[in-house]
Order: sequence, then structure tokens, then C-alpha cells
Amino acid sequence: MDLILAADLKSGKIVHGKSGRRDEYRPVQTPLASTAEPIRYLQEIRPRYLYIADLDRITDAGNHDLLIPDLAGLVDSLYLDRGCRSPDDMLDCPGVKNIVGTETVGSDLSAFRGGFLSVDMKEGLVVPGGEDPAQILDAAKSWSFDGCILLDIGGVGTRRGLDRPTLERFRVAYQGRLFWGGGVSGMEDLTLLASCGFDGAIIATALHSGAIPLIMIREGCLC
Repeated sequence: MDLILAADLKSGKIVHGKSGRRDEYRPVQTPLASTAEPIRYLQEIRPRYLYIADLDRITDAGNHDLLIPDLAGLVDSLYLDRGCRSPDDMLDCPGVKNIVGTETVGSDLSAFRGGFLSVDMKEGLVVPGGEDPAQILDAAKSWSFDGCILLDIGGVGTRRGLDRPTLERFRVAYQGRLFWGGGVSGMEDLTLLASCGFDGAIIATALHSGAIPLIMIREGCLC
């Protein structure tokens, strides 16, 4: 199972927050890096895989498009959520896998070719429509995405943990590549995700707190 470092971008800095309250996000402070400046931050942590949410682009407050190629050059793969609203919003950049999030894209997902679908959730329901995530995952089988991400926005930064019945239900609903992000508390949750058949976990807080060893994010896998 792949391990992917989550790093949100806001106003030119790596920021860290909790439960999706983006107006409260502040430059990240971690014992693993001496700075929130994106390039130096990645040079110090040295992740193999990276997930970036461009919060400025998602909220129509600007973008980090000029920075993304430099960040992509520091990792094997960069998964990028830049608030895609149509296929024209996908960034064509070597090493970048675009993410199309339900939070911003609207209802027509059939027009996209490639990239990952992010099923964004709060309180167990899809944002913004309020559907059961399993319903969207089932529909995704007929769309042309390379895989799906279940992103528990409310769980981001909380380390509140995961439960097997929910994970197993989602895994049954979608047989393609499936990642989880949000609420991962530590090694026990990573083992649970792997045993439920997930292909990747997107983590940040559990890494910075020491609950997940740095070497694992550098190797990019649960091994």
C-alpha cells in the first residue's frame, strides 16, 4: 500500500489545519522540517509520493501553478487537487496526477479522462450533494478515472481513527485503485486500510506527531 504525504498550499506556504476549517489553516510547524516554504520543506522531509491541495485555487484566491512543476520534480508522483471544475482545469505537467474533487466539480463527471476522483466527505456524506459515498464509488466504475480517493475532510488533522465495516463497504463498492485520506491515527489504521484492500493512504498529522515513522513516507509504502 502506497503512503502519500499530504501538504496543503496557501499563500505560498505549506499549511496545516483541522477538519477542513480552511480560514484557520496556518503555516505548518513540524519537527521534521525547519520551514513551511514548499521546496525546502519537501527537500527536508523527502517523501516519495505527495498529495497537494492548492487551497488558493480551490477557493478562487489565486493559484500555485508556477510552483507545481518544481514540487513534482522532487517526488515520484504528485497528486494535485486544484479545484477542477471541468476537464479544461486539469494541469498538464510531468509527474502530476490530477484530482477531480466532488467538492468543486459539480455533477457531470463523465466528461473527465484520467486522473483521480476525490469523493470528498463530511460527517459520512459526500460534499456537496449529501450522497452516500458508496453510491458515488459505484457510479465511478463507469467513468474514466484512474482511481478514487475517499477524503474525509472532517477527519483531516484529527487522528480520530478508522473503522473496518465502513472501509470494507467502500472497498466492495469500487474495485479500482482506492486511496483513503483523513483521520489516520497511526500504524494500526494503516494496517487496517491495507487489510481492507486499499491501495494508498494519504497522511500528514500522524507523521508529524511521530505516530508513523518518517522512513515510511520516504519509502512510500507500508512495508
